[in-house]
Amino acid sequence: MHIPSSLLLSAIQLGAVLAHPGGHQLSASDIARRSEMALKCRDHVASYHSRRWDRNLARRWHGKTAQYNIQTEAPYYSTIQNDTCVLTPEVTEGPYVYPPSQTLRQDMTEGQPGAPLWLDIGVLDMATCEPLDNALVDMWHCNATGSYASFTGLSPNTPFATLLEELNIDMEDYGTGDLDLHTDNTTFLRGMWPTDKSGMMEMKTIFPGFYVERAIHIHVQVHTNWTTRTNGTIVTGNTVSTGQLYFTEELERQIMALEPYASHTEINRTTNAADTVYFQDTEGGFNPVISVVPVDGQDVTKGMIGYVTLGVDTTAVESGE
Repeated sequence: MHIPSSLLLSAIQLGAVLAHPGGHQLSASDIARRSEMALKCRDHVASYHSRRWDRNLARRWHGKTAQYNIQTEAPYYSTIQNDTCVLTPEVTEGPYVYPPSQTLRQDMTEGQPGAPLWLDIGVLDMATCEPLDNALVDMWHCNATGSYASFTGLSPNTPFATLLEELNIDMEDYGTGDLDLHTDNTTFLRGMWPTDKSGMMEMKTIFPGFYVERAIHIHVQVHTNWTTRTNGTIVTGNTVSTGQLYFTEELERQIMALEPYASHTEINRTTNAADTVYFQDTEGGFNPVISVVPVDGQDVTKGMIGYVTLGVDTTAVESGE
C-alpha cells in the first residue's frame, strides 16, 4: 500500500508533538535558512574549535569540582571539528522547561549521581560568524533515571499524552502554554551562565539519563538582552535560539551500562535513530551531537568533557518575560 508522503509527514510530526509538546515543527524554509547559515560560518567554526583546544577545561576546573587532572596540552581531536549546531526559536523546548528553577551557576549537579560531564560551549552569532558575548546559555536535562527537577511527581516511564490524560488535561489546552505542570521546587540539573568575551561558557553536570519515547538529550536556550532577579532566575530576555543536544549511540551504550543508569529498567531506551525529534534537529547540514573526550584521557566513565558550538540566528528573536 502506498502512503502519501504528506500523510506520512503529518504522522511523524504528530508523534513528535505527543512525545515532546511545547513547540512546533520547522518548515522547509526554516531548515534551508539554518543550513545556509551553518555553511556560511563553517570556516569560522573550524578556527573557533582550534582556539578552544588550548583552554584545557579539566585543568581549570581541577581544585573546584573536577575529580581528575589532564597533564597533556595536546589537541583532543586529530582533525578540526567544524560542525555547528544552529539553533532556532521554533524548535520545541519540551514540557519540562521551568524558568523559576533555572538559576545562574556553573555547577548544576546538586549531588545527582552519574558520570561527570563538563560542557565546553561556544556560541557564534550566525549573522556575523563571530563569537557572541554576554549571551545567557540556559540548560536543563533529566537525571540518571529520567526525572526532571520540578517535575519529580511525573513518572519518566509514562508517555506524556497519558500523563495529561491522568491529570484530566486536554492536549490542546496544554498547547496554549497556560498550564503549569510542575510538582515541586527541586532545581537539580538546571542552570544558566553567560558567555565571556570569547563567546564561551562552561557548565558542570552529569551525563543525562533517559525517559519514555525520547533519545538522551540536553535542552538548551540562548538569550540576549537578559536580566535576572536577585535569586539568579531570569526576569526577561530575547530568546534567540532553542535546541537539543545529543550524544553518539556508542557513548550512550557505554554510560547506560553504569549505575545508577542501569537500574532504570522499567522502559527501553529510545535511540537517536528511533527518536521523533532527533531527525529534525539534524536536518540542514549541521551537527547537534556533542563531541566527548575522557577527562583522564582514557576512560569516559570516570568523567568526560563535551565540546559543542552553538550557532544562533540573532536576526530571529522571540521576546518576552
